[in-house]
Amino acid sequence: MPADVLWEPALSGTSAIERFAAWVARTKGVDVPDYDALWQWSVDDLAGFWGAWVEYLDLPHDGTAEPVLPDASMPGARWFPELRLNYAEAMLRIPGRADDDVVVIARSQSRDEVTLTAAGLREQVARARQGLLAAGVAPGDRVAAYAPNIPETLVLLLASASLGAIFSSCAPEFGTQSVIDRWQQIEPVVLLAVDGYRYGDKGIDRRDQVATITEALPSLRQVVWLPYLDPEAPAPEGATTWREFTATTGPLEFARLPFDAPLYVLFSSGTTGLPKPIVHGHGGITIEHLKALSLQSDLGPEDRFFWFSTTGWMMWNYLVSGIGAGTTVVMFDGNPAHPGLEALWQMAAEVGVTYFGTSAPFLLQCRKEELHPAQVADLSALRALGSTGAPLPEAGFRWVYDEFDPQVQLASVSGGTDTCAAFVGAAPTVPVYAGEISCRSLGCDVDSFDEQGRPVRDQLGELVIKQPMPSMPVGFWGDDDGSRYRAAYFEDFPGVWRHGDWINLTSYGSCTITGRSDATLNRGGVRLGTSEFYSVVESMPEVADSIVVHLEDSEGGAGRLLLFVALVEGAVLDDDLTKRIATELRSKLSPRHVPDEVHQVRGMPRTLSGKKLEVPVKKILRGTPVDDAAAKGALQNPEVLDDFLAFRP
Repeated sequence: MPADVLWEPALSGTSAIERFAAWVARTKGVDVPDYDALWQWSVDDLAGFWGAWVEYLDLPHDGTAEPVLPDASMPGARWFPELRLNYAEAMLRIPGRADDDVVVIARSQSRDEVTLTAAGLREQVARARQGLLAAGVAPGDRVAAYAPNIPETLVLLLASASLGAIFSSCAPEFGTQSVIDRWQQIEPVVLLAVDGYRYGDKGIDRRDQVATITEALPSLRQVVWLPYLDPEAPAPEGATTWREFTATTGPLEFARLPFDAPLYVLFSSGTTGLPKPIVHGHGGITIEHLKALSLQSDLGPEDRFFWFSTTGWMMWNYLVSGIGAGTTVVMFDGNPAHPGLEALWQMAAEVGVTYFGTSAPFLLQCRKEELHPAQVADLSALRALGSTGAPLPEAGFRWVYDEFDPQVQLASVSGGTDTCAAFVGAAPTVPVYAGEISCRSLGCDVDSFDEQGRPVRDQLGELVIKQPMPSMPVGFWGDDDGSRYRAAYFEDFPGVWRHGDWINLTSYGSCTITGRSDATLNRGGVRLGTSEFYSVVESMPEVADSIVVHLEDSEGGAGRLLLFVALVEGAVLDDDLTKRIATELRSKLSPRHVPDEVHQVRGMPRTLSGKKLEVPVKKILRGTPVDDAAAKGALQNPEVLDDFLAFRP
């Protein structure tokens, strides 16, 4: 039985996906009357779908879009080998917008609001492009930004892309070793760096960190200094200021590049070992992002698009591609909970955000603190609410529809840095089901496999992708023979991408993601998803956060299921609370979900993008030294790892 429907699409024929489907029927003779039919065609005929999408976009290009996919093998698929384009040129068309239309609104806790018109953005990119040329940057050189979610970072990305240089960003809250571990692999020649930033009401000086990073990168030829925390902060010796770097204007030109030419390098979280340097291509990112933004999200010139992110998370790359769909991109830098959780909602009201994207933990925290967003801010412009970064449980869905206008679409999505895209998500023509992600994304041949590689429905399985996507990585930097890339995704099911998530794909097309499959909980032969634990435990008023791990028994016994909790101020983990946790898990999930032990710690390890990490905890409990279990610079709160030492067997 399908879950409760919380939102129904209007199906007026005016959404971008409906217009595209009508064009496909008219020009290609393919009848796709609803989303299921469109999705099925998109995976049954990959070349037909992606070829049609590229034709429909009418991107500036050289060459031809044929053949679309002469080699569909994975890994090693080849897309559009005769097509040459440039991501920055595609984005800066900014369709449907006049030169004097505002297309970037940037809010910050470090400085006053900054806005850029379409003409102003193009002019800034042209100036930064001249700065890169003056620094001797050539196609294939790497350009790095140790900078927050601000217009200058976007401008540098677009300027780098225009030349064929390869961009990479790290958020300035990243620790120095985390940054060095990333950028020593790719050897950037230019670095944009801020002096610091303000997080809430606290100023955080990063000048010493910048000095350490630059010293560790002998490849650097130019450091560009942006005094962001303190406008008077002097530039380090030998650096040029952003003002000087962009002082000269010039023609805004674009190198049209092969479809798979490297655009930027994103990095895996690097919680264990060196972060994987994932290379994404101009063509794949361009057509995937425009598909996701236009067709799946229905974003266009009338929208103001916001997603809370830092420059260390792929959602930043996704957010700024919004200009390519004609939307006004809303950037925010700072503490999203300062002075309280209402701050982002109030910002959204002031700016007129129509699509508000955030993380599932943020929504759940608003619910837990009994915040009523629509009562603290005028959110009448809001039509869609996006959620990602962690599974959003059914209680989160119901909270959204208790709190917001019933016409607001909740778009719960899941994907990864690996493709800089969502595999599963929402569409304006698909219902929203309580606790479930609405659909598989167009062109994404997502399936759920059991351990023998057989498709399964209505039960947990491995999330796999059976056919190539254009935004799958060009490769990993420095992985000349492709061995690291193959090992990361293709060793378990040859020719099939294994993503590392548990998915329950329903017989009617929706799904739930229940946690990482490499943090598997397996009791008595039954696989248990971590997210359902967290949904129950963290709904209890005393529990601020939690993490659950299963330590297998080498003798084949049941092993130990350990639940760790961080409590709200004043709460105590006594026998009563422990028993109530067990009762909640038994009654709402099953007796198998009741932990063998419950322990209190200060907090749970999370990546800088907020993802909870079970695997390092499990490693520590198995005896791995704390410093080897996770790269501390990749965590928000590395100090909490020490708490788990006390619970080793």
